[in-house]
Amino acid sequence: MHIPGRVLDIDNDVLIDRDVTLKRAIFAAERNISIFGRLSDLLEHSDPIVIGGSRPGTIPREAFEELLRQFPGSHELDLYAGVRVQAILSEHLDGMKDARGRYEQYLNRKASLLNGANLDLSNVTALEGQKYALIRDLIADALQTKTNLSERQWQQLMLPFLVLLFPKYIKVLQNITIHDYYSDPGKKKNRYVDIGLVDANGNLDIVELKRPFDEKIFCRGQYRGNSVPTSELSGTIMQAEKYLFHLSKWGVRGEEILSRKYSSQLPEGMKIRISNPKAIIIVGRDQIGGTAMNGSQLLDFELIRRKYANMIDIITYDDLLRRLNNTIAALTA
Repeated sequence: MHIPGRVLDIDNDVLIDRDVTLKRAIFAAERNISIFGRLSDLLEHSDPIVIGGSRPGTIPREAFEELLRQFPGSHELDLYAGVRVQAILSEHLDGMKDARGRYEQYLNRKASLLNGANLDLSNVTALEGQKYALIRDLIADALQTKTNLSERQWQQLMLPFLVLLFPKYIKVLQNITIHDYYSDPGKKKNRYVDIGLVDANGNLDIVELKRPFDEKIFCRGQYRGNSVPTSELSGTIMQAEKYLFHLSKWGVRGEEILSRKYSSQLPEGMKIRISNPKAIIIVGRDQIGGTAMNGSQLLDFELIRRKYANMIDIITYDDLLRRLNNTIAALTA
């Protein structure tokens, strides 16, 4: 359909594809606001406005229908008018309602309804569930069948999963050399971090990834009814704390060195940042003497987890499997 611009009192002719259903809402919104009039006001040319079809420069039918759905109605216009009135008079009048808050609340609710109606993520959600199910099954199988792996071999097995298990990170770095100027004053020593994780902003954190097969959480005996951490767990935490200390002290100089060294592995232009780095520890099983931890022991472990401010998390492999199961259940519900 060809509608001359003069009919609509605009400078642009309007061409509407035959597949577009003609109705009043195409031409006028509430309060008789002209849809094409507003569109024409925004154009710097007098070329035809084309809706639908395959001509160059056309507005796709779906985009035009989205415009009609989101075009402000009477209620939205009233709320916006209230915002303008409040902005002008709020300094002179007391007891005015929060017009801006009501307007923002309306826009958020409207966006939520529109997004929910048009965006179908069911296929993506299903694929996410399958992804985590695959990771869970591979880790569970390794816990049963790969008990003869060395710590280095186990780390190589787990490396591909890390950015999937911890999605805030985008890159895994290995064998990071950091400088220690404090253990022996006046001399520089090199320390070696097995695994580092870089997030989307370039911030560097570290991972201590231990073999899961030995009893590495609590000793079999207790001290006055309290579980006692093994030397393996205490030593791993101390090792991570020292790495974080030396990283923080290395500061800007360390950022420059690491950014240069790993530039080929990072997105173009990204720099590594050492900004209050943290650690993740993955270690051991929820077992003592081959028996699952009881409620009291799990509570003691939770207290240890929360004690260290620099540890993002201290996770057992059983805990990792439980988290994966919960994630899968949520995605497939």
